Amino acid sequence: MHSPVEDILKTLIQFKKSPSTSIYIQITQQIINAIQRGYLPEGTALPGTRKFSALLSINRNTAVAVYDELASQGWVDIVANKGTFVLKPDKKTVAIKAASQGLEKLKTYPKTAGFPFQSSFHLASTQEFSVCTYVINDGQPDLRLHPTYQFSKWYSASMKRTSLISRWNQNQEQSYTSFNKQLCNYLNATRGFQIPPNNIVSTRSTEMSLYMVSQLLIQKKDVVLVGDLSNYKSNMIFQQAGATIKTIPVDAHGIQVDFIEKNFTKGSIRCVYVCAHRQYPTTVTLSAERRLQLLQLAKAYQFAIIEDDFDYDFQFEGSAMVPMASADGAGVVIYLGRLGQSFFPSFQIGFIVAPENIINEAKNYLQILDKQGDLIQKQMLTELIAEGEIHRLIKKNITVYKQRRDYLCACLQMYFKAYATWHIPAGGLAVWLCFSPRISLVKLAEKAKKNNLFLPKTILYQNKSTCAIRLGFGHLNEEEIEAVVKILQQSFEEVLL
Repeated sequence: MHSPVEDILKTLIQFKKSPSTSIYIQITQQIINAIQRGYLPEGTALPGTRKFSALLSINRNTAVAVYDELASQGWVDIVANKGTFVLKPDKKTVAIKAASQGLEKLKTYPKTAGFPFQSSFHLASTQEFSVCTYVINDGQPDLRLHPTYQFSKWYSASMKRTSLISRWNQNQEQSYTSFNKQLCNYLNATRGFQIPPNNIVSTRSTEMSLYMVSQLLIQKKDVVLVGDLSNYKSNMIFQQAGATIKTIPVDAHGIQVDFIEKNFTKGSIRCVYVCAHRQYPTTVTLSAERRLQLLQLAKAYQFAIIEDDFDYDFQFEGSAMVPMASADGAGVVIYLGRLGQSFFPSFQIGFIVAPENIINEAKNYLQILDKQGDLIQKQMLTELIAEGEIHRLIKKNITVYKQRRDYLCACLQMYFKAYATWHIPAGGLAVWLCFSPRISLVKLAEKAKKNNLFLPKTILYQNKSTCAIRLGFGHLNEEEIEAVVKILQQSFEEVLL
């Protein structure tokens, strides 16, 4: 017969082979759980490693590893020639008693909270997962092009800077001054700005920037205008802030500013969200005439313009149009952007350009959300800007992405000439592909998935007047692009049958 301690261990401990968690760690965690909850009191003698291994049908070396791990964490005391004994846990790990919880529940954790809370309905994840070989997204860069070896050297060099350590305990304004100066220089040179560092604040991402701005601008039921078929991520953020979203028609010249003037009055609009270069998802560009018209209307109606420059780095032909914010003399534009869009995500950084009083308020939010930031990242990006390396990296990647865009359009011409229309964008990493005849895009996604191509719901756009997908190509090489277009054509024809 087993002793009471052995019975408890036999009842509590269950494990399985896992590539992520070794068996001895699984067993160790469950014994700690039992000690925390008082099932193995202080002074309890655990069975010897031979008996323990036989009890659980594990290798003796595994049993030894379990006891060694428990001892290293201070949960047991291994006394030579006497045995292994449970120690009283430190105050910081003292058990939270749950008298009504049975032994069989020790290996689980509650799925639902025992108290009410406000769920974030508008922030529900849109992420989908698939095991398909090929996946289309909304226009993301190819992380395989990231110069990993070079960046590892630069990052290592930045970590070794003697001046870096002294910055960790400084306040944010002092710590970020050199980076902000270089970021201002970069934006002034590339976007036509003439801004000092006090008109800019850096964030982790454009989504973080937009969240902070929405908290500053929007109160419940404030009206936010967006283009028809607009960016679903920005809409989620606005709705979470309590905004009432209304759409503006979009044509070949961008959002119809006349529609705003005809259908809204002064003081009825809180802000208008626009894309600086290419409207999301249709990729059309807001004309210079309408930009000027929107600036004048914002001044007259006293609303803010949120100008999101989400794909500035991917301009293939001609010069990128300068942002409206560079011509804003009335302080009505808040400009959002991202530095290093071609880099690995951990090296990218978001920023906000706005009047100084807005930036000061944004910094107050940043003090709560991300006071310290990543100083090593900023140190490295500061040097990349100062040495001109960032321009060389962007130029190199633009050449690759332009070739991929041209190859995609050639494949579409070959396989989709009879089924779809599109235009060749001057920049960006996506093509707006409109299908004719109209089909069910949900069925298209189902057929494509069976053919090993995943189409997430976030790239499908279908209503009474639209049947299109935002076909991202940046993450695909030429071989993958052709395979994707072939599968898409096959799936389209299967839906038509």
